[in-house]
Amino acid sequence: MRTFNFITIFPDIINNFLKYGLVNRAIEKKIIEINTIYLRDFSDDSNLRIDDKSYGGGPGMVMRYKPVEDALKSITRKSYVIYLSPHGSKLDQHKISELTKVQNLTFLCGRYEGYDQRVVDDLVDEQISLGDYVISGGELPSLILLEGITRLLPNVANDLDSILNDSFTDNLLDYPHYTRPESINGHEVPDVLLSGNHSEIAKWRRKQSLGITWKNRPDLLKNVKLSIEDDKLLKEYINESKENENK
Repeated sequence: MRTFNFITIFPDIINNFLKYGLVNRAIEKKIIEINTIYLRDFSDDSNLRIDDKSYGGGPGMVMRYKPVEDALKSITRKSYVIYLSPHGSKLDQHKISELTKVQNLTFLCGRYEGYDQRVVDDLVDEQISLGDYVISGGELPSLILLEGITRLLPNVANDLDSILNDSFTDNLLDYPHYTRPESINGHEVPDVLLSGNHSEIAKWRRKQSLGITWKNRPDLLKNVKLSIEDDKLLKEYINESKENENK
């Protein structure tokens, strides 16, 4: 069973998330277990403070070393510690796939001005960032990681093909999806999807995936080895896009 530990001063954020969706299903199936560790339980202060003023002055409070050290010691199995931080490498699907191999993960959820640098230097195995922006704490980013990892684990998702065809799985964005009705405000479902011709549907989906990636995230294509057929489909998409713009 995979174990995920969350060290946080807001355990309710974590615990409420666990009631829903794939993560809840994985817990009920005993594929994963979650330990929410309340950092204030490890405070040596009568007021349960886990932060203090910053050396050198400046705004905001810094989270102290000792409570984190003691919280980590309470985890009985060896765990890989991830600190959700703007200083970390940017999260992508490849990193999420890598983390599915780790049996015991601990997410260190920061607040205020973050943790004393010695926490990062001595106790953290890896820093991960969700992107070039800042939010108030590490709980939501850690939950995003939890769901991203959990949905890739065996026997969690009902439809494995859906997972394997998701955006970023092969460094491409996903193709468009349609459901009933066939027509909405003059926007029709593409004829090929109604044809029943599975090879043509697969070709259309591949072309859309390549084209949408070229249009919205061309940086991703740098990491994709295009086959001769892929190159042909992408050129078709680009030409069709230009024709539509000129109409």
